[in-house]
Amino acid sequence: MSQIPALPPGERRILRREEVEAKTGFKRAHIYNLMKKGQFPKALRLGVRAVGWDSTEIDQWITERLNNRA
Repeated sequence: MSQIPALPPGERRILRREEVEAKTGFKRAHIYNLMKKGQFPKALRLGVRAVGWDSTEIDQWITERLNNRA
């Protein structure tokens, strides 16, 4: 498994699935199930067989989850 470098705060880029899995702790199937339900940011089509996620949207999603903890 490769090391995924941490982004400096405020830097916006496209995250590939492996990075999203590392940031969220979710595996591919769970990420796609949440997307299907509208509970996770939608992937951006990068090519025929490539998708990515906006790093800002993923960070905001994580922040919302943390803020909604009991």
